[in-house]
Amino acid sequence: QVQLVESGGGLVQAGGSLTLSCTASASGRAFSTYAMGWFRQAPGKEREFVAAISGRGTTTDYADSVKGRFTISRDNAKNTVYLQMNSLKPEDTAVYYCAAAVVLTRKTDAYDYWGQGTQVTVSS
Repeated sequence: QVQLVESGGGLVQAGGSLTLSCTASASGRAFSTYAMGWFRQAPGKEREFVAAISGRGTTTDYADSVKGRFTISRDNAKNTVYLQMNSLKPEDTAVYYCAAAVVLTRKTDAYDYWGQGTQVTVSS
């Protein structure tokens, strides 16, 4: 089992920045063996892919809606993955979740472990 805990959400004005963190608890396999993803879910909408990073951090993938504004990174020594969010827009408002999977993918159902989510609200 892997437990994931997100932090860093909050209220920010449009054009502002936030950095989300997600820290994993120790499990039977090393954190670096998991691809990590960030997803978000706005009220009344389905959960959607935001960004993902491979276990070693060498490969990243972004949704078109955040490409160029968001950056995913990880520190395997700290069992932590980050999502740096710049130039935030009101449409970025959502609960943001981190998740762990054995392969780098955008598919929600491929992720085995999920955090509890952190709220990001962008005011106009």
